[in-house]
Amino acid sequence: MQDIQNSLSPVHMEIDRVGVKNIRLPLVVSDKADGSRHTVALADLSVDLPASFKGTHMSRFMEALENWNENLNYQSLKRLLQDIKARLQADRAYASFRFTYFLRKKAPVSGSRGFTGYSCAISGELAGENPVLRLDLEVPVMTVCPCSKAISSEGAHTQRAMVRMRLGMTGFAWIEEFVELAEASASSPVYPVLKREDEKYVTELSFANPCFVEDVVRNVARGLEAHPHLSWFRVEVESQESIHPHNAFARIERQLS
Repeated sequence: MQDIQNSLSPVHMEIDRVGVKNIRLPLVVSDKADGSRHTVALADLSVDLPASFKGTHMSRFMEALENWNENLNYQSLKRLLQDIKARLQADRAYASFRFTYFLRKKAPVSGSRGFTGYSCAISGELAGENPVLRLDLEVPVMTVCPCSKAISSEGAHTQRAMVRMRLGMTGFAWIEEFVELAEASASSPVYPVLKREDEKYVTELSFANPCFVEDVVRNVARGLEAHPHLSWFRVEVESQESIHPHNAFARIERQLS
């Protein structure tokens, strides 16, 4: 049969990326406590396309994914990218998996347990021998306003904030490492289940450690600068202000190597 995709395009122009988006699939990711964690992901797969080709072969992306059928880690993602690159005869291959990473968290005093879900994405790009990997992660935290506490005779305003990290990875790291870093950088972590004794603890902990959004982003950035397996990072903290109709945010981006 005629291969239209491999015919010449009337517009002689390279395409940076062409592929398939929002493929829903089950996924197994590494978990520090239990070894592995099952979740559901949305995957995007793509390649570059030379100016000489009219189109790409969409079915080959799905065949590569079906042939993959592996847990998501550095080596398995590398194999998937290599397979896509070979099947599509491309110079560059890309893959991204967006998923919710679940951790079972214990309340600080009672030990009551519950799941917290963290929005996460792992992306890879392969041009040469080794892929370039990126981790995106969102971690909710709590902050107490230092100014409000200093000027008020009673209490201070508090709010939930979101720590968003985009990380260039050079080696293996647990997702939990970055969750813990974000939570330690704020006034307090947030928990799915709190009994009265836990609520007392969290309240006293957070008021003893008031943080501006600027404090949180600096704390996270300092921890990321010291991490041995990062080439660059961008961290943004957005505070869902409780006494304003708008949010506050701060961002730091650094090239490390």
